[in-house]
Amino acid sequence: MNILNILEEIEKVDGEIYERLNPRRRAMKDFYNVGKKISLAALPLALGSMFQKAYGQTNPTNVNEVLNFALVLEYLEYNFYNHALTNSTINFPTTASRDAITTIRNHELAHVNLLKGALGANAVTPYVDADFDFTGSTTFGAAFADVFSNYQTFLKVATAFEDTGVRAYKGQAPILKGMAVLTTALQIHSVEARHASHLRQMTAASLGVALKPWISYSPNGNDTGISQVDAVYAGEQNTLIAGIQITGIATGVTQTAAAEAFDEFLTGSAVKNIANIFIKTRKLT
Repeated sequence: MNILNILEEIEKVDGEIYERLNPRRRAMKDFYNVGKKISLAALPLALGSMFQKAYGQTNPTNVNEVLNFALVLEYLEYNFYNHALTNSTINFPTTASRDAITTIRNHELAHVNLLKGALGANAVTPYVDADFDFTGSTTFGAAFADVFSNYQTFLKVATAFEDTGVRAYKGQAPILKGMAVLTTALQIHSVEARHASHLRQMTAASLGVALKPWISYSPNGNDTGISQVDAVYAGEQNTLIAGIQITGIATGVTQTAAAEAFDEFLTGSAVKNIANIFIKTRKLT
């Protein structure tokens, strides 16, 4: 779940969100120290309490829209992993590989429950397995037709999902500078990044390709070699940062090193376009 991106998106519709939360530093500190103080089961109540303190008993409609957007994305990821574990013919090669996917699935479910707790009765009607087409058949044809019977295809799609999720909120940390939220928000970000890193390593091992744990340089940004998911990696080849060309700025700073040194983020509209490839009903707008 993307705390950084949620707060950044809410700021677009409520410019005073940080002022609403900032005077309540103690409450924010308690919530964002969840890793030490609050169990996963208590997270939905904790997040809901935070928004009630910011807005009273009811979130504004536009804030609910932002939270529901995040919730739909979490439903997509949770149902994808859950289908693979409970309703597929995928032959996981090792117990460790299945356990890794189970852990990621459980994290996504915790994120779903967290957002539902924040939204209360305003949460979007739950998306279920039947709401998705994880083959992306309308856009990709038969490229991912065997996603739930072929372990390697499953890993390709999973890697694209996780890289999308991480890119969706990279670069947003400066918004939270000086706030109690920053440290734990980055910890949450690191969990999602570890999902992506682990899946990239699983994909590299299974496909026998030189895929790094992070997005590495490629002329079009897509280092996976899976052309169908080019949109996930658009812009990752960038080496121009803040108007400065990083390549060659010092000895040993190659084009590859320059591209890998900085993370690029995806816009909300780009994320929606990618997600809608796999949503059959109630597409994101």
